[in-house]
Amino acid sequence: MTSRININRPAPQSYSPQPYPSAAPSHMGGAQSPGSFDASSESPLEKVRVWASWAEDQIDILSQPLRPYLPALGRFLIVVTFLEDALRIVSQWGDQLWYLQKHRSFPWGISHLFLFINVVTMLGGSGAIIARRYSEIAVGALMGVVLIQGFGYGLIFDLNFFLRNLSVVGGLIMVFSDAISSSKRNFAGLPSLTENDRRKYFQLIGRVLLIFLFVGFIIQGQWSFARVLVSILGLIACGMIAVGFKAKWSAAFLVILLSVFNVVINNWWSVHSHHPQRDFLKYDFFQTLSIVGGLLLLVNMGPGGISVDEKKKIY
Repeated sequence: MTSRININRPAPQSYSPQPYPSAAPSHMGGAQSPGSFDASSESPLEKVRVWASWAEDQIDILSQPLRPYLPALGRFLIVVTFLEDALRIVSQWGDQLWYLQKHRSFPWGISHLFLFINVVTMLGGSGAIIARRYSEIAVGALMGVVLIQGFGYGLIFDLNFFLRNLSVVGGLIMVFSDAISSSKRNFAGLPSLTENDRRKYFQLIGRVLLIFLFVGFIIQGQWSFARVLVSILGLIACGMIAVGFKAKWSAAFLVILLSVFNVVINNWWSVHSHHPQRDFLKYDFFQTLSIVGGLLLLVNMGPGGISVDEKKKIY
């Protein structure tokens, strides 16, 4: 997130029984695709339901080989923006000190301590999350980095910074909810909640925060037909994730959409190394990767107990 400011010195599978035989997958004996249903015997809503179930089954089948690797990949992508930021501070140490002392009025020594604490916390917290050791402490430490960098660099009231980092925090909360599923410790202030209760509330908060990236995408930039189309599809998927309806399917769709968008739009490697826009694109690229990581955890874990998908299992 240090790249948001130009600090260069001045130039010197889920299954549900189907009431329709033709809804069975083709490998289960002479089944047909959803497009072959009898249109005269189904309402439009029923057609959408059958199509959605078929699509979800196909996604489960196609993603099965990747499923064992999703948790590790998701955790790595979530912290990759912190690893990149730590490397940037170390490689631009002098320029970082100059900016903090000249533009943010940090005293000599305090600026050094500020950068040192940030680097150590980001490297240590990221390593702990990747290794799945002390994940709860690591998540809290990285959230603290987001907060103090927002104030330290004067970006806390920048709307784009705020919305993007809400999404990053959402990914960290998904890591936290995954971590407490195997933790037996109690949380102060929540004595009456069981382990499953705590996890489902954190999953709700995490998946809602993840979608704020698209809010920032919509309110910034120039409009075009492609941008309008992506915004509409993204908002629909975000709404489905927020309420927990077909959440795995919607998260998988956003993973693909954001990955394509990230490579096409935030292609920082194609910009000259001395161009000021390069650092901004690089920042956006790695933060988007972190949000993709959070969505991958959502695909793996599911939306949690407070969701339409979970209620459908009960009723």
